[in-house]
Amino acid sequence: MTTLDILQKYWKHQSFRKSQEDIINSVLEKNDVLALLPTGGGKSVCYQIPAIFNKGICIVISPLIALMQDQVNSLEKKGIKAIAITSKLTEYEIIIAFDNMRFGKTKFLYLSPEKLQSEFIQKKIKQLNVSLIAIDEAHCISEWGHDFRPSYLQINMLRELLPNCPFIALTATATNEVEKDIKERLQLKNPVVFKETFYRENLAYQVFETEDIYHKLKRILTKTKAPTIIYTNTRNK
Repeated sequence: MTTLDILQKYWKHQSFRKSQEDIINSVLEKNDVLALLPTGGGKSVCYQIPAIFNKGICIVISPLIALMQDQVNSLEKKGIKAIAITSKLTEYEIIIAFDNMRFGKTKFLYLSPEKLQSEFIQKKIKQLNVSLIAIDEAHCISEWGHDFRPSYLQINMLRELLPNCPFIALTATATNEVEKDIKERLQLKNPVVFKETFYRENLAYQVFETEDIYHKLKRILTKTKAPTIIYTNTRNK
């Protein structure tokens, strides 16, 4: 089965988007990869398809339980075994989960960076046949990023646990400083970098200077008949 066959079978898409296929091929060549793709650009496919194609388990580091559970649910609906190890599981359930992974019944293991710091989890990971490590929301590793998570700084311990396993780091937001931090702090080895434009053709930006922002906002909303999203600096606003 080819990677395109996997896409068509599980995702029901007839072809890859833009750089997806190149990213997947680079991962399959055992390269470390940094993928900078816009939101909705199909980042998860870039690690999920190589993981399905190869034997072994893909470890996915993700910052939020809700994000992990969404991915697990999506994979399970496709008939692909996946699990998120979170605080909601008992120690017994975690032991059973790792036993299933060792005997090939699970394809994806989702972990938070905090959970990764558990010596028990690290010991269990060393017993697995891991084919790929995917770091989602990789910008969280940089103080320059808007969602910096100190726990992300510990992810590079996976280099010691699994020295021959390729990494793929994915993010939808990265300045040059953040990109540099991701490469250095994850110890990516000669990473292949893929960048797509974040420009959206269906969006236009306008800037207004006004003394009475609420009056201006009211006028805009009165004229606008479509659904509208308003961003503010604080909840109080």
